[in-house]
Parts: sequence; structure tokens; C-alpha cells
Amino acid sequence: MNYGDSLALVPAEQPEPVSISPLVSSYNERIRPYLDAVERLRRLHITKEGIPLPTIVVVGDQSSGKSSVLESLAGISLPRGQGICTRVPLVMRLQNHPISKPELTLEYQNKVFSTSEIRVSEDIKRATGELAGPGKGISNNPLTLVVRKNGVPDLTMVDLPGITRVPVQGQPENIYDQIKAIIMEYIAPEESIILNVIAASVDFSTCESIRMSQFVDKTGQRTLAVVTKADKNPEGLLEKVTADEINLWWAYPVLAQKLVQIQAASISKRLPEMVKKINEKLNANLSELQTLPKSMTSAADAMTAFMRIIGLAKESLRKILLTGEFDEYPDEKKMHCTARIVEMLDNYSDQLHQCPESDPCKNFLVEEISVLEESKLVGLPNFLPRAVFFVILQRKVKEISGTPVGFVNQVWSYIGDIVISVLARHSENYCQLQMSIGRAGQTLIGKMKEKCVNQVKEIVEMEKLTDYTCHPEYMSEYNRLSAQQEAFLEYVYNNVDYPPQFNLKGIGMVDVGFLEHYSNNVLQQAFDLKVRMIAYWKIVLKRLIDYMALHLQYNIKHLVNKDLEVEIVNELLGPQGFCIERLLEESPSLAVKREKVRRSITKLREAIEVLSNVMDRITCFGD
Repeated sequence: MNYGDSLALVPAEQPEPVSISPLVSSYNERIRPYLDAVERLRRLHITKEGIPLPTIVVVGDQSSGKSSVLESLAGISLPRGQGICTRVPLVMRLQNHPISKPELTLEYQNKVFSTSEIRVSEDIKRATGELAGPGKGISNNPLTLVVRKNGVPDLTMVDLPGITRVPVQGQPENIYDQIKAIIMEYIAPEESIILNVIAASVDFSTCESIRMSQFVDKTGQRTLAVVTKADKNPEGLLEKVTADEINLWWAYPVLAQKLVQIQAASISKRLPEMVKKINEKLNANLSELQTLPKSMTSAADAMTAFMRIIGLAKESLRKILLTGEFDEYPDEKKMHCTARIVEMLDNYSDQLHQCPESDPCKNFLVEEISVLEESKLVGLPNFLPRAVFFVILQRKVKEISGTPVGFVNQVWSYIGDIVISVLARHSENYCQLQMSIGRAGQTLIGKMKEKCVNQVKEIVEMEKLTDYTCHPEYMSEYNRLSAQQEAFLEYVYNNVDYPPQFNLKGIGMVDVGFLEHYSNNVLQQAFDLKVRMIAYWKIVLKRLIDYMALHLQYNIKHLVNKDLEVEIVNELLGPQGFCIERLLEESPSLAVKREKVRRSITKLREAIEVLSNVMDRITCFGD
């Protein structure tokens, strides 16, 4: 902060209202249109649209003399007393008018009422009580005071609560943080001019208001300092300033003129940028309004919107469930459905191949010998009954029957989540429709899951009932393993290894130590039964895996292309008949959003009209 150019010394006592020179009065007349324009924008709450306004913000410590400065500029009395007197942002608009009787108006919360110089202090207190509540708390809800009076400078200033660190009774514990937050909100924008009011007795280097100003205005280009209470300063300071022939009573007119010039320069400088920002915001809001769903005005509009929602949902599901396109959900891996389903299929395949029933080395020939012993018939000794193969096959299929069913449940639960998510996304703006098609989606997924589980159970039962395949791999594998039978039996009866293990090619190491006690005929039958089952079990597992993939694709395709739309329409028809208009009523959040955007557009258009009326009068003002 350059104190040589931005200090004004003012006394503690309130002087008479400032008198404005003809030159300044003429200057006021030139900038009045700009002040009026900014004030109209302020009343439109244009700052809530992210458009900051050029503003003189008055900050200072509690009891620094802010009220005295403002009173001297306005020629009126403001609330005084112990503690914080300014408990809300006070927007003070001064207007120089050649009228015999001053006109004062208070505005807050859409209320406007007249006051007078005598009553203004009490009226401000009463309005502050409504805004900030009783007691000594503060609020960020602004209060506007308009002063139309002969001889005041044309200025608009915002007086903020004075900084205090220690809360008194009736104040919240975080009063300092609340005040700081309000001050920073007002002084942070580049458009803000900071009027820093400092008591002469304060150490400038540690003054909190100066530190806040320096934090947001490091160069000091938009900060003006006013030193108050010079006559109450430590001994010697008052004599020093009077020795320099500075007339304290002239300080207020100098300050007024300085503020008018700075304000005018700021407005003229910022006005084109404000127009640009307002236009950008308006265009953004218009684009946003265009992207919002169209309001329904007839049954035809409602039906068109309904069909569009269903069409978009089906297309999204077709992409993510069938063709593997995920451009609508690039960063949501859960929605990359084809990849996730392949992962589930791979995991399902691993489960089947890694289960105990798929381990050919485990208890090698134990089950086969046991079943052969219990299946003996009066007949030829080298005859292998078909029933023996079926007993083992049915037991193995039964052991793994839960895996295909669990896989189907897992996949359809996942698909159900996807379908509900997609339907909810495309109907998010219509809460009634969203609930209805959500129910339809859940109902359909439940039906599909039940249907698929039943189909899978049928497939599992088929595997139990028939041992058939036309795949040449069965005979190829069987012949490859059977060719090792002679070497296997030779090892069983003549091995000297410990522990006795035979390397069955294509299978691995199998224990044979307990087999030497069985006859050659039993071992031949058991070995033949085992290798038949090993060869055929590979076919069974492939069928169960391939069928799951084909079955899923078939049912997902039917779900997307046919079943979903039918289920939704049936849900909407229901027992009470079809009422599409009711279902397409906007959700409260969408209605609020649409109205908010519309109000913003109206406000921004008014702001553009306000600025367009003064743009041709822009004049560059110097400091």
C-alpha cells in the first residue's frame, strides 16, 4: 500500500456534512448514470450470477471510526454503541440532489420504506435485528440505505462489520471467523475498492484489516487508507500533522473527491468487462435451458418424449451389453458390460476346471473300483455295464450343479444393476416415469433370472441323463490315454519306487501303491472307465461353458430388443389404464432448475439492457 498517495487524516468528532465544490458537483453529474447502472445491477443481485460489481468496501477494526467516516460523508447519524454496531453489510448509496429536504430509504428482503435523518439510526437497528436476529450476532444479508441529499458525494459504499477477535456475551465463539469470511468475500474480487479505516493509535504493521487487504491486493493498487482519531493519538502526533499545515476539517471533502474519482475510474474501466461476462453467462444459461428436457404441453408431446426415452435407453443398453461400446460411460468400468461379462465367464470356467471333480489325479481309480465292485452281475467278466459310467457321471455333475446356477444369478444381478442404472439415467427428469420404468426393469430382470436359472437346471439335468457327444476330441483323448494302459499295469505290478507313482501323460503323477492288491481284470476295467470319464468330462465342461455364453447373449439380445419395451408398456398400462401425461410430470429438482435458469436469463437480460443504456456515455476518468 502506497500510504503517501492513499492516506486521509480525519478527527474523532463528527464534522458538518461535506460541501461539494461546483467542479465535483459537475463530476458527479457525469458519473451519475454509471452509478445508477451499477446500483440497478446490485438490486438485480447480479453478483449471485458470478458477475462482480465495482464496489467501495469499507473495512476496519471494531471502533476504528468507520461510522464517523461514513457519517461525515453522508451527513447523517449511524448506530453507535459498545461492541459491533454494524452487524450486517450496509450498502450506503449517497446521491447528490438539490432538494431542500433529504430523502432516506431503507431496503432489505424485498422491503422498501422511507426513514429520516432523525429516525435512520433506530430504523437501521430495527432492520439489522430482522436480518441478524436479536443479540450481537452478525449476518451476511445486506441492508441498503439510500441517501438523497444536497451536498453529498455520489458514492456507493458497503460498510462491513468491524473486526473483533474476542467474542462478548451474546456473540458466537467464531465471531472473528464469521466477520473475516464476510470481509474476504467482499474485498477479494478485483472489482472491489478497499477503503481501509484505521485508528491513528493502531500499529499499522500488525493491523488486521491491512493484513486482509494486502492478502487480496498485494500491490495496493485498489486499497485506500483513512487514518481516524488523529486528535486522540499519543502525545506529539497531532502537533506533528498540524505543523505540516494539514487542515483536518478539509480531510473529508478531499476524501470524498478521491473516492468519487476512484469509483468513476473503476466503473468506466470495468464496464466493458462486465458486459462481456454478462453476455457469456447469458449464452451459457440459454444453452443450458436448451439442453433441459422440453416441457410437455400435450399427450402427443408426452408420448414423443416417452418413446424417445425408451429409444435412448435401448440404444445405450445395446451399446454396452451387446456391441461393447462404452462412449457414454468412458470412466465407469462397471458400465463396460461386455468386458465385465467376459471376466465373469472366465471366472466361471476357472471354477469348473479347478473344482475337485475336475482333478483326474485325485484318488486315482478309487471311485471306479468301488463302483465296479458294487455293480457286479452274473455274466461275462470283461463286460463293462453302462450303468457304472452313469453312476460316476451323475455324481460328478451333481457336485458341480451349483456353479452354473450361481453364475447365472451373479450375471443377471449385474445386468439388473446396469439396466436399472441406464433407465434411471434416461428418465431422471421425470420422477413418476422413473419409478414406473424402474419397477418394470426390476420385474423383467427377476423374470429373466428365474427363466435362465430354470434353463440352466434343465441343461444340468440333461448332462446327467445322457452320455453323448459327436465331438472327435472325445475319441482322440480316450485313445491317447488308453494307449498307456499296458505300461500303467506293468508299473503297478512291478514297480520298486517309493512312493509308487506313475506319470500318466496328459494327466500327471498318480498314486498306484494300493492297486497291486486288485486283479488285472479289475484294474483294466477301472482304468478304461477312468479314461473314458476324463475324456468325456472335458466335453461336459466345454458344453456348460459354451452354453452359458450363448445363452447369455441370446437372452440379453431379447431383453434389449424386445422384452424391456414390452415390460415397461405393461407396467405403465397397469390396472388403472395409461396416463402418460401424469408419468411425464417434471421432477421437482428439474422444475426448480428450469425456473432458476429462466430467472437468471431474465435477470441477465435486464442487466444487459441497463448497461446498453449507458455504454454510449462511457468516458475515461483519471485519478
